Amino acid sequence: MNNRITSLFGIEYPIIQAGMIWASGWRLASAVSNAGGLGILGAGSMYPHILREHIQKCKAATDKPFGVNLPLLYPDIDQHVKIIREEGVKIVFTSAGNPKTWTPVLKAAGITVVHVVSSSKFALKSQEAGVDAVVAEGFEAGGHNGREETTTMVLIPAVRDAVTIPLIAAGGIADGRAMAAAFALGAEGVQVGSRFVATPEASSHLHFKEAVLKAQEGDTLLSLKKLAPVRLLRNAFYDAVREAEAGGASAEAMQSLLGRGRAKKGMFEGELEEGELEIGQVSALIKEITPAADVVKEIWDGFNATRARLAGL
Repeated sequence: MNNRITSLFGIEYPIIQAGMIWASGWRLASAVSNAGGLGILGAGSMYPHILREHIQKCKAATDKPFGVNLPLLYPDIDQHVKIIREEGVKIVFTSAGNPKTWTPVLKAAGITVVHVVSSSKFALKSQEAGVDAVVAEGFEAGGHNGREETTTMVLIPAVRDAVTIPLIAAGGIADGRAMAAAFALGAEGVQVGSRFVATPEASSHLHFKEAVLKAQEGDTLLSLKKLAPVRLLRNAFYDAVREAEAGGASAEAMQSLLGRGRAKKGMFEGELEEGELEIGQVSALIKEITPAADVVKEIWDGFNATRARLAGL
C-alpha cells in the first residue's frame, strides 16, 4: 500500500507497533520494522543510557525505519532528546504532554514527529504545534488513557473531521478486521499495542504474556483516575485500587498505594498479583504468542481479506 502514512515513514505496511513500557525493546522494534511495519522503542521505561543502547542495537538489527516513543512528562526528557538527536533517530512519537514544547526542537533536527491524542481538541492543538501526524487512541487501549473515555469508533471520525494531517488509529486494534474498520472511519494507518505484547520478541515477562492470553471480556478496567487514568488487568493490586477509589481516597493516598516501580514489577518481572498489568480490552481476543513478523502478516492479510469481503456485499 502507498498512502500518506507509508510515505511519511518509508514503510511497506501502515502498521505501527506501539512504544509500550516494559515491552517495546530493540528486539520487538527491529522485528516489526524488518517485517514491513514501523517498530517503536518505548523510552518511557528506559533510563537515558538504556535508551541509547536500545537505539544502537535496533540500528544493528534492521536497516529499515524505526522510531522512539517519548512520553513528554518523563523526568529525563532533555537527555532523551539529546540521545535521540545524537543517534540519528528519524521518527519520534510523543505522548503524555504538550506537543508545543518539544516538536520544534525535534523538527529542527530533521525528525518526523507524531503525537498521541485522546480527543479531537488535542488533535487540533497537535496539528497547530506542527506535528507530522497524530495517533488517535481510543478508550479501549491499554496503559495510560484519555480522561474523555472516548471509544475508538467515535474518536477516529471526530479527529478525521478536525485535522488534515495524516491520522493513525489506536485502541482495540489487534487484527485485520479492526484495521479495516479504522480505515473506514478515516484512519490511514493503525498503531497496535496489546497484540505485540504477546510475541516472543516483546521484553515483557512470560508470566505477563500468559496472563494476557487468559484475559476475557471485562478483565481490564480503567483505574487510577485521580492520578493518570490507566487500563489494567484485574489482579490483587487492581482490587486494592478499586477499594480505595470506592472509599473516596485522595490523590495523595492513591499515589502512596501505587508506589514506585509497580509497572516494572508486573509487566517486566512477572509479579501478577501485586504488579501493575497494563493491557488493552482487545486482550480478550489474543489467544497465542506469535512472532512479531507473523503478527504483521496476519494483520495485513486480514485487512485485505476484509476489504475483499466488503467489496462483495
